[in-house]
Amino acid sequence: PICLRGHERAITRIVYNREGDLILTAGKNPSPNVWFSQNGERLGTFDGHEGVVWCVDIDWTSTRMISGSGDSTVRLWDVSNGKQLSCITSETPVRACGISYSGNLFFFVSDMLMQKPAEIRVLDMRDSSHMSGEKSVMTSTGCAPKGRITAAIWGDLEEFIVTGTEKGELNTVDARTGNISKTVTPHKGMVTDLQMHVDRTMFISASKDHTAKLHGIYGLDNIRTYTAERPVNSASISPNRHHILLGGGQEARDVTMTAAQSGKFDARFYHMIYAEEFGRVKGHFGPINSVAFNPDGSGFATGGEDGYVRLHTFDPDYEDIDQKLFSMPTA
Repeated sequence: PICLRGHERAITRIVYNREGDLILTAGKNPSPNVWFSQNGERLGTFDGHEGVVWCVDIDWTSTRMISGSGDSTVRLWDVSNGKQLSCITSETPVRACGISYSGNLFFFVSDMLMQKPAEIRVLDMRDSSHMSGEKSVMTSTGCAPKGRITAAIWGDLEEFIVTGTEKGELNTVDARTGNISKTVTPHKGMVTDLQMHVDRTMFISASKDHTAKLHGIYGLDNIRTYTAERPVNSASISPNRHHILLGGGQEARDVTMTAAQSGKFDARFYHMIYAEEFGRVKGHFGPINSVAFNPDGSGFATGGEDGYVRLHTFDPDYEDIDQKLFSMPTA
């Protein structure tokens, strides 16, 4: 694997762009990085935040990216030169953000703090009054009746946003009105990550209750459950195979005495349909905080509490692994 050393502190988020040639990394230091995924060369950093960067996202043209930070700002950047295009201030730290399918809308979620409830705001990049922070398409405070929102993604067709809370709930929030149209509680612990499948009909949720679950995007119905024996911090769905990648590990604060073997800091592969584990990849010296498949399915990236991002490319024998292990006909 290629090791990317661009953050002094723990990695919080890894995102590939649509083509898979760029990879964005955010960590607990204030500058997100962008790299070439092919050779691990760093393109540059986005400097401007004053606190931990919790979330990053990039639009489908790879020209603009947003980042949300613990300094209570969301910033829009030009990917080609690293310049900040605008900065929107929230009242509390920003926990999750996402750019819509069209690349015109984006949302961000701010934390619950003191008496301030968690808040979702949807903004339109084309409207200057939105980008100055005065107006928004939708601002909803009632979106997490129980506790704070810990993860969120766009649903289908920019109509709704799926949010995960620290109580293990999933909510569907209408992107125009802010009303919750559906609530389910699939997890017993905090939802740590939500990632969409490439066809946008299903998504996977990872949780501290040692499971990841596959859901349909419209009904939020639970299709499959993937069980590990430790908290799952991140989960991703392969774009071209029936494979699931989970990353996690013992809480960073509990790791003081354990060796890397017993902490189980491996990336794990599960079969999407049979929910059986069929592989592990070692490497990190601490829990894995974020995982992502390359959009062409040729490899994956993991980012850990140790501050490293590791880029892996699959071996040729990964091509026929389904036939070897599960004796499945390949399409």
